[in-house]
Amino acid sequence: MPSDKLTELGIKKSKSSIKEKKLYDGKGLYLLLHPNKSKYWRFKYRFLGKEKVLALGVWPNISLTDARTMRNEAKKILKSGQDPNSVKQNILTNKQIDQLNTFKAVAEEWLLMKEKEWKQNNFQDVKRAIENHLYPNLGHRPLSEITSAELLSVLKKIEGQGKYEATSRARQKCEAIFRYANLSQRCENNPASNLKGTLISPKKKKFNALNPEELPEFLIKLNEYDGSIITKLALRLVLYTLARTAEIRFATWNEFDLESSEPLWRVPKERMKMGLEHHVPLSSQALGVIKQVRKYSEGDHYVFHQINNPNKPMSENTMLYAIYRMGYRSHATVHGFRATMSTLLNENEHNPDVIERLLSHQEKNKVRDSYNRAEYLPQRKILLQWLGDYLDSIDDTRDKKDIIKKIVN
Repeated sequence: MPSDKLTELGIKKSKSSIKEKKLYDGKGLYLLLHPNKSKYWRFKYRFLGKEKVLALGVWPNISLTDARTMRNEAKKILKSGQDPNSVKQNILTNKQIDQLNTFKAVAEEWLLMKEKEWKQNNFQDVKRAIENHLYPNLGHRPLSEITSAELLSVLKKIEGQGKYEATSRARQKCEAIFRYANLSQRCENNPASNLKGTLISPKKKKFNALNPEELPEFLIKLNEYDGSIITKLALRLVLYTLARTAEIRFATWNEFDLESSEPLWRVPKERMKMGLEHHVPLSSQALGVIKQVRKYSEGDHYVFHQINNPNKPMSENTMLYAIYRMGYRSHATVHGFRATMSTLLNENEHNPDVIERLLSHQEKNKVRDSYNRAEYLPQRKILLQWLGDYLDSIDDTRDKKDIIKKIVN
């Protein structure tokens, strides 16, 4: 085998012929000149007694220096007792796998799984956030190559827009996606798991709430409110049931069993925050409110519909703006009444477990959760009736009580 070394200039000047020609550099490395003028780097070696050839690439994409480095790496592999061709194939296979396991590809798998578990509006919000905040920079990247530093850089861009809550949620979703990839053996690390302390914590959403001592004055203002009677009744039902705003707004007539000896409101799991059907025993006061709404309702679907369109639920901020008009801006929210009533019930030493069930808070212990849902229904009925009677007792406006009494009777 010739020992003369190749040079870049010599390679550039070399010409192809009608037959393949080899230009040797030494130690098994040579340049293969094809009749079509292409020039290919090759490394010839022996493994387990057989002569083999390793393709290293095409000149000038692979320079002479690059080719020599690759030859030396191949010789190291040979010394370790491995076949350079097999190692190369494994590397190529891993690269192909990485291309299949991009952040977007795995995130789409994870989203598909979560779509079956989450409520549709929640799922769409998460999907949209991932598409807007994470895919542009991470979507094409192999999961196994994404580092904590790279992920932090992406999250800092969101944070830089003042979107602290969105940043926190994006980090949480990244952590969940990588955890899913870990379990399915697509990557070994989770670069999102140690980033929590490096980001600005979002301010916790605080729902302003009245103190129980402020309820008498609020009831007076509610009775004197000159807005829509439907809105007034919706606010009363919040007080009597401890329901969330959305549960009231989207309530439909077929959810209410008003003629039974045990009147009940069954809120379907699709509309519950915890994804579980919620049963609300109706006190005599709550029953009166529902029957009064029926007098003013123009639709057969939503209980609390829009004033000008009975086919649409009450707008999101209708009850909140009514509270503002009563003079409680920055002092009370609709959701805050749940906290007010919880405080009131706890101060009167009612069973904390029953109160938690009234608020439809999920019990972490699933066995206990199942037990509580069944066991506490009678206790909830008693407690909500106590609450209705209490609110009546502190309500200085008697007209409301007379109206409800007539409707119930």
